[in-house]
Amino acid sequence: MSFSVPSSARRPRLLIVGCGDIGLRVLKLLNTRWHVAALTSTAARRDELRQAGAIPLIGNLDAPATLARLAGWADAVLHLAPPQADGPQDLRTAMLLQALARKRAPRRIVYASTTGVYGDCKGARFDETRAVAPATDRARRRIDAEARLRWFGQAFGCAVTILRVPGIYAGDRAGGHPRERLLAGRPVLRREDDVYTNHIHADDLARACVLALHRGPSPRVLHAVDDSEMLMGDYFDLAADLCGLPRPPRIGRAEAQQQMTPMQLSFLGESRRLDNRRLKRELRLKLRYPHVREGITA
Repeated sequence: MSFSVPSSARRPRLLIVGCGDIGLRVLKLLNTRWHVAALTSTAARRDELRQAGAIPLIGNLDAPATLARLAGWADAVLHLAPPQADGPQDLRTAMLLQALARKRAPRRIVYASTTGVYGDCKGARFDETRAVAPATDRARRRIDAEARLRWFGQAFGCAVTILRVPGIYAGDRAGGHPRERLLAGRPVLRREDDVYTNHIHADDLARACVLALHRGPSPRVLHAVDDSEMLMGDYFDLAADLCGLPRPPRIGRAEAQQQMTPMQLSFLGESRRLDNRRLKRELRLKLRYPHVREGITA
């Protein structure tokens, strides 16, 4: 998978904001016809980004004065940076868009949001037309970012595609494989208390990002999720069996309240199953790992 443009044309410029694990996977999919820069607030990452094929740009979304170089540079932006840690608004996206608006705006922005914007859906299965119902400021910040991006797209004639992303996993992703939780012996809910979760392999998400930059509809929201629909406990049971590890202990919700952190409990309070037909139809993405069964053992 790669972008292509006529050889006579100037190489289009892509800015990756938040070039962590997914951004680095995206870089591996791009060919040399793209001129890529990656915004980083960490000077120590310069060599890593150069080796991956990107020009490092030092800047901090929490410090607007450091973002002046972004103005007018990019033809397309892949926005993978998370919001700041508190408050109902995404001030980082606000700062990014202010910087991009100072000169010629990019023609396209792809933003990685979260499926958490829907809140608890009681296990319902639904598509992108469902209204958002955030239960946490973490989700409200993402909704704020989506709204700012839509406004920017309308105001500056910029195509905006939003990918709502669930739990990301991969064997080579730090903190992104179920074996780590299994080895820690952390419990899961018993079946009668359990919740549905959604997943996407990191490589499939990177491929979705590239396709969205190439042909993403605008203004449009897409569920960047795989085909698996599993209760969380069943997911970890499957992972344990595939990894040759003991299945996690099952506990009730009352015990979970005593043993788990507020952050862990927040994920146990939301249950939903997301339809991904729009992702496959409009981006024409063929999932490499359509079910976690394939992805866990990859």
